[in-house]
Amino acid sequence: MSNTFEKLIKAIRAYHPSDDLSMIEKAYKLASNAHNGQLRKSGEPYIIHPLGVAKILADLELDIESITAGLLHDVVEDTSIGLDYIEQEFNKEVALLVDGVTKLSQIQYHSTNKKLQKEEIQAENYRKMFIAMANDIRVVLIKLADRLHNMQTLKYMTPEKQQAKAKETLDIYAPIANRLGICKLKSELEDLSLKYINPNMYIYLTNTVAKKRAERVEITNEIVMQIRNELDKMNIKANVEGRPKHFFSIYKKLVNQNKTIDQIYDLFAVRAIVDDVKDCYGVLGIAHDIFTPIPGRFKDYIAMPKPNMYQSLHTTLMGPSGIPFELQIRTMEMHRTAEYGIAAHWKYKEGRIEGLFKDTSEEKLAWLRQILEWQKDMSDNEEFISAIKLDLDIYTDQVFVFSPKGELITIPTGATPIDFAYYIHSDIGDKMTGAKVNDKIVNLDSILQNGDRIEILTSTSKSGPSKDWLNIVTTTQARNKINQWFRKQFKQEDILKGKELLELSAKHKSYVLSSLLTPDAMNSVYTRYGYKNWESVYAAIGYGSITELQVLNRLIDENLKANKEVVKDAELLKEFENPVIQPTQKYIKKDSGIVVDDISDIAIKFAQCCNPLPGDEIKGYITKGHGISIHKSDCSNIKYILKNEPERVVEANWADNNIPKMEYMTGLTVICIDRPGIVAEIIKVINDMSLDIKTLTAKTTKSHELLFTVKFVITQRHQLEEAIRKIININDVNEVRRLEN
Repeated sequence: MSNTFEKLIKAIRAYHPSDDLSMIEKAYKLASNAHNGQLRKSGEPYIIHPLGVAKILADLELDIESITAGLLHDVVEDTSIGLDYIEQEFNKEVALLVDGVTKLSQIQYHSTNKKLQKEEIQAENYRKMFIAMANDIRVVLIKLADRLHNMQTLKYMTPEKQQAKAKETLDIYAPIANRLGICKLKSELEDLSLKYINPNMYIYLTNTVAKKRAERVEITNEIVMQIRNELDKMNIKANVEGRPKHFFSIYKKLVNQNKTIDQIYDLFAVRAIVDDVKDCYGVLGIAHDIFTPIPGRFKDYIAMPKPNMYQSLHTTLMGPSGIPFELQIRTMEMHRTAEYGIAAHWKYKEGRIEGLFKDTSEEKLAWLRQILEWQKDMSDNEEFISAIKLDLDIYTDQVFVFSPKGELITIPTGATPIDFAYYIHSDIGDKMTGAKVNDKIVNLDSILQNGDRIEILTSTSKSGPSKDWLNIVTTTQARNKINQWFRKQFKQEDILKGKELLELSAKHKSYVLSSLLTPDAMNSVYTRYGYKNWESVYAAIGYGSITELQVLNRLIDENLKANKEVVKDAELLKEFENPVIQPTQKYIKKDSGIVVDDISDIAIKFAQCCNPLPGDEIKGYITKGHGISIHKSDCSNIKYILKNEPERVVEANWADNNIPKMEYMTGLTVICIDRPGIVAEIIKVINDMSLDIKTLTAKTTKSHELLFTVKFVITQRHQLEEAIRKIININDVNEVRRLEN
């Protein structure tokens, strides 16, 4: 153990100007004592993990406070030591960093919906991560180091946890490392993720690349020597060397370009590191003299840096034996930024850290501030997660365009003029009437290209964006701003609609809504979803950002957790299942249980397009020669008839209980994990209830879930509700909903 700690101290002394590392030594002793007796899955002492995290942070050349927090990052969560003690023994800065990392740990929910529970946990963790990044970027650097060390020791976990951790790492942590420009972490996180997500491919690549390495080394050495010799003649100092590409980047080429390993030639690249920018272009000219450049494969990231501030010249050249290779040219400062990203911009003065260079930190963290704005506006967890993943994914592919004044602007590949307008300012997007690209009027769905000059045409009389734009825009920023505009415009309508939907949902579950709306429960719900007050929750329900069932379930859960009495009104349930209608000058069709207005004896049937059940709001449609067809009031067919033939629609209601039991066709859609035996378990539930199954189908969706539909006959509505309750409790069932047709 002491040997590992000595390696940590040696790594810190290699770059830190101060000889006083007493804080590190003190943190190591505290962590060792606090974690004494705790073991990892491997059977090793737990202190191995915080030491590993601290070593990764030292390799990134971070400050003493960050490394100290890395050593202590699990102490508060896993031992009896509190933050007050850490602040007392070290300082407030270390305590805040430890607290920030601790708060990124997963939280537990008690949601009854398994799919919702998983989604909320994931969304909450991502929201907390980006907020922590805004408070102090070092919190997430420690979290990235924590994840990397866990991935390095993932072999001791179960295969299920290996897959889950690897997928989360690939979806979120590696892209965040990439966003922060830390290629050193990003590449290793990606390779380790591939190792567990697709172990066969990983083994194949490691073996194949190892075999081809011997073939490539000789050619790479020849290329390196040729470049070095020419640079010596021109008196340009440069460190030129070959380097292998990491496995995940090769894997992406195999998948995205549909190639075999034999068709990928640039398994190794050549890199030249020089003293200044002038020499970068000098090396480029010499390389183009020695080797033939491949057209369309030159990128100048020095003049136009990537959003994570990566700078380098990239050119692909035809090497010896007709084998192409990539040459990267950069200065040492650019190389440090490429390897360490935002961590490369810490600087020391007289043994003290001063922080990030102002000229780069603002640009690097602009995207973070944008994400923080999204998380305030997006209550829908799935939408928020998708937005983050999309932003982390698409930013790597950029196009460079110009404003009318010649300002260079970087936007994602595939962006449209609308995306560009909202990138400039939300007011410009809201007032946009058209766009010119290179002085020509273009369609709003035109895709912008490198070098385009864009002018947005606006009108002060324009009221706002069109909802059709949501089908055109490709950036999350534009989509969010458009949605935000519509939310503000129709907020009062949405509040009323949301309140009505929540009341109806509570009534359908036979709850008294007022009994659920306790101050604590309401506060917990609107805080959980990122709103300022309860009206905002109603507005979100009305707009469709969040479902009334989500809110209702959360209210119920919060009341149960607080041991509050939840009122279930039997009269509401009775009213819902069998509303008592006192017929006045209305005709009751006894054998159907339907009350219709002013209609003499006539045949009544139930529409198969919506399969109405007792308790549904219904309307009657006078057919030609087939009596009255009963539809649900929200059936799309009856809505169409009301619009075009209103005279043929009559009021209809369910009669009281003094009628014979009827048979009603209904059905369920079940979304579940596609595993052996799950269909048999679902069918068993229905058979055990003695319900007559009429049809059933099952198919696998694109997301590898099983979509199972079943139609059966019931005599009372509670049979359907009972079937839903029993099926949702089957393992691996994610969602159950009533089949509408």
